[in-house]
Amino acid sequence: MTDQNLDKLMPFKRNFINRNGQQYHYVNEGEGSPVVMIHGNPSWSFYYRNLVKSLSKNHQCIVPDHIGCGLSDKPDDKDYDYTLSQRIDDLEALLEHLDVKENITLVVHDWGGMIGMGYASRFPERIKRLVILNTGAFHLPKAKKLPPALWLGRNTWLGTVLVRGFNAFSGIASIIGVKRKPMAKEIRQAYVAPFNSWKNRISTLRFIQDIPLKAGDRNYQLVSDIADNLEKFKQLPMLICWGLKDFVFDKHFLNEWQQRFPEAKVHAYDDCGHYILEDASEEVVPLITDFLTNTETTLID
Repeated sequence: MTDQNLDKLMPFKRNFINRNGQQYHYVNEGEGSPVVMIHGNPSWSFYYRNLVKSLSKNHQCIVPDHIGCGLSDKPDDKDYDYTLSQRIDDLEALLEHLDVKENITLVVHDWGGMIGMGYASRFPERIKRLVILNTGAFHLPKAKKLPPALWLGRNTWLGTVLVRGFNAFSGIASIIGVKRKPMAKEIRQAYVAPFNSWKNRISTLRFIQDIPLKAGDRNYQLVSDIADNLEKFKQLPMLICWGLKDFVFDKHFLNEWQQRFPEAKVHAYDDCGHYILEDASEEVVPLITDFLTNTETTLID
């Protein structure tokens, strides 16, 4: 995919800050109360392009590319610690750089739930609204088993070869992540474009390997702490939009969100998959836009 084609699909200024020698890319469009959108794996800020186009008319839309993803640098392990705590540190550094410290609406997807709510647990007073899209901020639900594809990538050399050598995770996700109809060719190309070599697929694999499943795993305690802190946000306006055909973040994850946040507004789609903003963009983007408009008065102390 050429830069020209990408600019046409995602017509936003490219911004960077230096994070310990690495170029950390972010979108920063519009003015108003801040909306911080956090992507997961194996996607990047491109996932939120349609939402940014809608919300930036009335809000400051901030969308980082995690290090190793999208337009950010893709260092090897000696130059970057690919772990959850570091991701949260990066997000904190970006928002400090932008002086965004109040009235934040968090929009989270996939690993973005853990990263975003990890940040929120550090600064709960800064968060005013939550939009939850096929994600988690707690350990794997008891009724849910780790999918075999993730187990393979997390635990085996074969998984490493498939993910880094053949781009199996990003490539397959762009196919099975939508259910209503296949992604257009140029959209699918944009999703996989940043992950175009063994070197540039490092984050895709490290995200999988960083999944904590049992006490003693790196970040297991951090995930436990993030989950324990979720109750601090029970009184906030929350919108949940969910694709029920997600092979990872399925009904078991949705059920846990609903148990923890029974007052949340929920829109679940039984014909949509993981990339809910692709599958149901025409429905979900207006829902989020209306949610922000209708809850704006809650931001006034």
